[in-house]
Amino acid sequence: MEKPVCLIENTSAGELQVNQEALKILNSIRQPVVVVSIVGMYRTGKSYLMNRLAGKQTGFSLGSTIQSETKGIWMWCVPHPCRDDQALVLLDTEGLGDVEKGDQANDNWIFSLAVLLSSTFVYNSMGTINNEAVMSLHYVTELTEHIKVKSSEAQEGDTADEFLHFFPTFVWAVRDFTLELTMGGQAITANHYLENSLKLVKGNSRHVVSSNGARECIRNYFPTRKCFVFDQPASKEKLRIIDKLTDADLEPAFVQQTLDFCSYIFKQSREKTITGGYTVTGQMLGNLAVTYVDAIRHGSVPCLENAVEALSQIENSAAVEESFALYKRLLGERVKLHTETQEELSTVQDGCLKEALQLFMKRSFKDEDQSYQKGLMEHIRKEYDEKCRDNAALSQSHCTALLQQLWNKLDHNSFMRPGGYENYRVQLDSIIQTYRATPGKGVQAEQALEIFMKEKNDVGLSILNADRNLSEQERKLQEEKARVEMERFKAEVARREQEHTANFLKAAERAHRENEKQLMQRMEKERRAVLEQNQRVLNQRMQEQRALISEGFEQKSRTMEAQIQSLKQEVAASRNRGGGGSTCVLQ
Repeated sequence: MEKPVCLIENTSAGELQVNQEALKILNSIRQPVVVVSIVGMYRTGKSYLMNRLAGKQTGFSLGSTIQSETKGIWMWCVPHPCRDDQALVLLDTEGLGDVEKGDQANDNWIFSLAVLLSSTFVYNSMGTINNEAVMSLHYVTELTEHIKVKSSEAQEGDTADEFLHFFPTFVWAVRDFTLELTMGGQAITANHYLENSLKLVKGNSRHVVSSNGARECIRNYFPTRKCFVFDQPASKEKLRIIDKLTDADLEPAFVQQTLDFCSYIFKQSREKTITGGYTVTGQMLGNLAVTYVDAIRHGSVPCLENAVEALSQIENSAAVEESFALYKRLLGERVKLHTETQEELSTVQDGCLKEALQLFMKRSFKDEDQSYQKGLMEHIRKEYDEKCRDNAALSQSHCTALLQQLWNKLDHNSFMRPGGYENYRVQLDSIIQTYRATPGKGVQAEQALEIFMKEKNDVGLSILNADRNLSEQERKLQEEKARVEMERFKAEVARREQEHTANFLKAAERAHRENEKQLMQRMEKERRAVLEQNQRVLNQRMQEQRALISEGFEQKSRTMEAQIQSLKQEVAASRNRGGGGSTCVLQ
């Protein structure tokens, strides 16, 4: 993309909608995506940081007045500067608290969508992280009112643990920071500064409870946190033309701080995942955006479980379609009908099936009962059966034409005179020898020959009865000889058909084993992803528990114990599933 486009916009009626141009761009990205969103009060320099992440001086709209420039959510997709197999999706959001709009509900939805769509969430603010700055993040305390994890109406409410499984990394960017990073006379890091600002305050007053509520929400929903502080980039006069300034025109400290920020984002931001550890591609991100915005437009709260379910149906249907199309294309390209043997066709089929299944495993997700995979295998089986029938029909047609061509070369007049039957048998044997010595007949060679011999049997009997040189006894001997030869043809055809059936069953068994093998690999990969996700959440909750104890909030730490024990059980269960538990395989 040469420049950003609007991903989610406000209609004239005040509703949110997804821009179709942006959707087309996302649909073309089949790579995993690292999604970085930035939110914050309007006119705080968010767009400048996003342009730098894009490696550009301009792109996202910058401004030097008190008016908000960005409306809705704008998107810029660029190649990831450090990972060839991923794309970087940058989301710049409309400034919160725009006095011209005065729409608190819109701000909440923009904030919630930025959280839902990103893998790294940057909150941009000015000055310092004081109590006022923390309280201004009231959007975090209201997240549970605008996002649901589960669709069940019976649930009492989603827990922090459930949000932890999919909430992004939190980065607080503090702009125009003028304080010294010291505490108790010792230099501290920006991260230490952030964590100290998020410490709970003791007391039961209304103000303290409200203040702690915002801090607890940040700590609970965003356990992976990072802070960057930025000096003022330049004088007020220069800031009016900041998009035209080079690094040499800016304060050196600010330039270095910006480089450090970009380096962290590039190296540490993970690819976007959803519940279950599934990696999100650009195409999937577009479908998620549509699902979330549709929920908001219909007056509902975006629900992750519903979104993932809808996404799995879209992605798995597309996975079946694309994988089957690949199988058909590869089979058409790699095999030229008719084939000399059934093994030749089945060997090609094995390779095509393997690649089709690999694509399906890569493209699909959350196919929990393997219904989509079974559907794909059924499509492939029918296609292979049809290919085998076409192969047999072409072979039959070729062999019939070859036998007819050889038959037409015979001197038929020489058969209808004394001694004609013997001459007929000699020439017929010659046809059979020539036919069998001719390559490229295919899988129906013997069947075609049997049909040919049956058709010519009456001709042979007529010639035999007309041959006056033969006695009645000799005629009977010749008839018996012809009958025995026909039985031999039938036996050979039956043997070939048994062989064909056995080969077909072997091919089916190989397909089953390949399907089972890739399914088991997929299940193991998913198990490891869930284990990693559960272990990460467990580590974060235990870290938060230790922090509460160190801050003197032992009662709060004890209330977390049940959550931690539940998480430990989930981690243990994930590990045990890798030790050879029963699994469902396709039959």
